[in-house]
Amino acid sequence: MIPVSEYMKTKFRALCYVACSSMFAVLLTACSGDQGDDLDQYMRDAAKDVQPKIQPLPEVKSYMALQYNADNTLVDPFRARKAANKSSALQPNLNRPKEPMEAYPLESLKYVGMLSRNKLTYALVKTPDNTVQQVKVGNYVGQNFGRVMQITDSELVLKETIQDDLSGDWIERESAVALQE
Repeated sequence: MIPVSEYMKTKFRALCYVACSSMFAVLLTACSGDQGDDLDQYMRDAAKDVQPKIQPLPEVKSYMALQYNADNTLVDPFRARKAANKSSALQPNLNRPKEPMEAYPLESLKYVGMLSRNKLTYALVKTPDNTVQQVKVGNYVGQNFGRVMQITDSELVLKETIQDDLSGDWIERESAVALQE
């Protein structure tokens, strides 16, 4: 036999389960009704009053193709230009044998020191392949016909002869290679 207190506890638990289940069923039934739902009504009515504001597409303007350089005053940038070989006193001697230091671009060379021997001054120039070459005044250095004009403690001064891209004339410019520490 089950004691009375144990019987009462079991009955009470069963009664609690039934009461909770019925209360949950009543709440679910109350939530499912369609009456008095102001939010649903507002959402249905709000979509009816909205008018989309779309701006019209801009008018397409016709394209007028213009001929480039119609009056032949401009140079066509897409055509290769041939430099005119004009006889000039500045034109370098293209028939002379190239010196070893003319194989390297001037930007890749480093002036690393100066050496004096028998009243001659030599510049020590480091090449990209990590060799050190001696250069004296009058030697050619770089790929633009650069001739060494002066050797100082701080820089190596060159005079390069280059061809102007527009006119084809040979012009001189001064360049320098600073001492690298």
